[in-house]
This record gives sequence, C-alpha cells and structure tokens, in this order.
Amino acid sequence: MAFQPWRALPGKGVLLLLNIFSAIALVYEGYNQAVYGAVSGTPGFIAMSQIGEGTTVTKSTKQGGLAAVYYLGAIFGGFIGGWFGDKYGRKKGTFVGSVLSLIGSAMQCGSVNADMFIVARIISGLGIGFINVLIPSWVSELSEAHDRGSTFSLVFVANFLGIFLANWINFGIRNAGIEFRWRFPLGFMCIPMLMVAFAIFFVPESPRWLMANHRREGAVDILCKIRGDKHPSDPAIHEELELLQAIVEASHHKRNNYVNITLGGRYSGKLHLGRRAVLGLALQQIQQWTGILVMVSWAAKVFELAGFSTYKASWLSGLLNTFGVIGTAAAALVIDRIGRRNSLQVSFAIQGISLFLVAALIKTSQDRVFTNPGQSQTLGTAASAFTFTFVFFFCMFNIVPCWIYGTEIWPQEVRAKGYSYTILGWAIGCGTTTFVIPIMLANIGWWSFIFFGCMNFVVMPIIHFFFVETARVGLEEVDLLFASDSLLVKDNVLEHDRRVAAAGGNVAVAARKLLDEVNGETHLDPRRVSVDHETGLNKIGPDTNHVELEKEKADSL
Repeated sequence: MAFQPWRALPGKGVLLLLNIFSAIALVYEGYNQAVYGAVSGTPGFIAMSQIGEGTTVTKSTKQGGLAAVYYLGAIFGGFIGGWFGDKYGRKKGTFVGSVLSLIGSAMQCGSVNADMFIVARIISGLGIGFINVLIPSWVSELSEAHDRGSTFSLVFVANFLGIFLANWINFGIRNAGIEFRWRFPLGFMCIPMLMVAFAIFFVPESPRWLMANHRREGAVDILCKIRGDKHPSDPAIHEELELLQAIVEASHHKRNNYVNITLGGRYSGKLHLGRRAVLGLALQQIQQWTGILVMVSWAAKVFELAGFSTYKASWLSGLLNTFGVIGTAAAALVIDRIGRRNSLQVSFAIQGISLFLVAALIKTSQDRVFTNPGQSQTLGTAASAFTFTFVFFFCMFNIVPCWIYGTEIWPQEVRAKGYSYTILGWAIGCGTTTFVIPIMLANIGWWSFIFFGCMNFVVMPIIHFFFVETARVGLEEVDLLFASDSLLVKDNVLEHDRRVAAAGGNVAVAARKLLDEVNGETHLDPRRVSVDHETGLNKIGPDTNHVELEKEKADSL
C-alpha cells in the first residue's frame, strides 16, 4: 500500500494541510521576486556581478537583465511543468519544481561571477515555472465553487509574505559583512523549497487530476476525505463527481496539445481554447504593467526619489510590503462577493489615481528640495503615503483575481497545461518590467509613475468587454462560458444561459452536450453505460450517451 499519512487526519485537517503546503511554495515565489531588488544594490553583489562601483550601480541595463533572466527560465518551466503536471500529477510536478528551485537558489547564493548567477537564475526560473503553474491549479481544484476565491486569497497571502520576509531580512542585516549582506538573503530561499520537497510525500494527489486520468476510485476517496469525511453517496459528493465525469472523456484529445492551443485551437471548436490562452496570458501582462513591481521590488528606490535617506527608505520598504500581507488577507472578504471583474476594476481605478498622485508629489518635492526643504519633506511623505494605498488595494482587489482566473477558465483535463499560458504572461510581464524599471527610474524618475498610472485606465475597458466572470461558477461549468463564437462577455453569458436552459437546468448535461458537439458524438450508444451502485452515478465509457441519460434524470426531478 502506498505511503498515505494524510489518512490519519480528519478531512478538514487534510484540506488545511494541503493549503499550508501550497502556501509554503508560494512564499518562495514572492520572496524570489522581491529579494533581488534589495541585494542588487549591495556593495558585495555589485562587485561580484560587475554592475557598478562601491554602492553605486552604473550599469542599470545589466542590473535589469540579471533580474529578467529568471523569468526566461520561468517561461520554459511553466510549459514543461504544465505538460508534466497534467501527465504525471500535481505531486510529482511540484516535487520536480521544488528540486530545481532549491538547486537554483543554492547556486545564486554561491555565485562567484555574473555568468554563474545567470545560470542559477535560469534554473530557479525553471523551478518556479513548475511551482507557479501547478500550485494555483491545485488550490483551485481542491476548493469548492462558493469559496474558491476566498480560499485562494488566504493561501496567496503567502506570496506577499515572501515579499515581506525579503524586505525585512535585507533591512535586518544591512550592517552585516559585505558578502553576508547579499549571500544570506539568496541562500534563505532554500528553506521554503526544502520544506515543500519534504512535505510533498505527506499530501494526497488532486482528485480532479485523478478523475481526468481515469483513476476514479482514488479520486472519489480523496474527494470524500477533503470535503469533511463524507460518504460517496452524499448529495454534495454526488453532484461534484457528476460534473467531473462530464469531462473525463476529453483527457487525451488532440485539441489539448500545446501546438493546437498556441495556434488558436483549431480542434477545440466551441471550447475556444485558443481564446482562453490569450485571456490568461493577457491578464498577467496587464497586472505586471500596472505598477506593482516598481512598488514592491524597487520600493526603496521609490522612497529615495521621494527624498528619504537610504536607512529610512529601507525600513519603509519593509513596512510597505507588510501592508501587502494585510491587503491580500482582506481579499478573502471581497473576491467571491463582488467577483473577479469588479475587483479588478476597483483596483485599477485606485491604483491609477494613486500613481498619478505619487508622481505629482515626488515632482513637487524634488522641485522644492533647495528652496523649501521642510515643505519638500512633507510632500515626499505624502507621496510615500500613496504607495501604501496602491499596495494595499492592489493586494485586496487585484493580485488574487489575476492569479486565480487562469486556473478557473480551463477544462480539468488541460488545466495545468492551459495555466502555462498564464505563467507565460506572468514571466514575460515580469521579465520586461523588471528589465526596464531600473532604467526608467534612473532616467525619467517620477515620469515612470505617470506611465504606469495611465496603463491602469487603459486596461479597464479590456476587462469589461472580454473577461467573463468566473466567481461562484463550478470549474466544470466554465466551458459553457466560452461556447459563443463572439469575444464579448455579454454574448458568452447569453450562450451559457441558453445551453443550461436547453438541458433542463442541469449544468452537467449542458457541459456534456457541449463536449459531444465538439467531438462530433451526438448519437452515442446508451448500452455503454454502467451504474455505480454505491454512488448511483453513471460510469461513462468511451461512447456513452451521458447527455440523454442525465437529461432524463433532470426531467424526472
């Protein structure tokens, strides 16, 4: 019998264990994003990487390039991890990602020149590509539709906790030895990945992945456990399994390969997988170009622009990211209540206004630094206050929708692989912005905030017209929200409602019928149905007329 220590825990305890495990993995992701901005300005790192002299960076392009190469690795890691996770499981994929991340972190810590550091960053990027594509998918698959967003929010607090740790660790060792000041923060990244690599043996596999890979018995067993030690005949379990079974036949269809999705999904028909790839990629691009990285990764530089000393800028940077932890936790209160779309629109409006005010106040502060030093300091303080406003509301209304959306829009059989396109968007967005931000701050200063502020208002109509709402929608129901050939939200919602109504209100029937249309299998043999007498559910064979049988069941209720 396989090693399954999680069976000793109560069902809710198993779900808590899984969420803690996921959170530890996300600590690494947040820490890795934030740590470079601080260590790259230390004398030891500057000398090792040859990006300047003493404490002054003179090669901002190279400084940005060393940051961006991490995301190059993440691009490949995301696609490989998505394929690996869908083929071999979430557990094995996460383990591979944790080992790669661990090796890359250790090499960054021990780097002796820029070339070794580049290789180390690429390996770390490969690992985080695995982690980022699998962990969010895993969290979504374990959550129930009504609280999927709030669960994701609480787990994702760990992402900003990593950023929080990076800033305070760098502040705490600011007076340490030259080598220790940059090697220790990079070496500290190994700790969460060691924990993940060890803990992976103590958690169960994703039940949705098991079901999609025709391991129904194991899926039912784990699902009953994490839903609170329920019996397979429980109505809630019955309904969830019914929805899972509606998509199980599509696991190995050629429409789900990377080539088809990348080329626009010619074999996906009404499922429009190519469109989903674009939406997932675009949303992460949108997030990275609306100013968050300039606030968290280069926060100390922002505060220096506002007129603060290096010491004060350093601890303000740590305090700023502490607010991010609080804001991400607060997201659990709103993400399912007001939905993904409304959350994003609220965040963009507040972020845009905050960035414009930061720019105006920094500019005015700099203009009066010699003529009126007291007023200059006051204006710099006001500018800093609006950075806190930006980060808090970004974390409360933006970070979770952008990360969870890409997990919600894909069919189960291709979720991790599809989420690779979201990670591609994240990697490209982060890679390009981390490359240009130090160059922008060094050359145009406060104008950088005007640019990012404008981007917030540019993207608002894009969200309104093209991104369907996924809050409180079952993961197996999402296919119906992409069934229209139109790109517009309103047309896809109308098509969803029409199909559900035509199926007598039974979402599972509507989802199955859509798949049958795509597969060209609308006249199947009802003799290929068997019944699980324990759950009362139909077991679907390769040619089961599940639509008609479930339609009859719905009509009889």
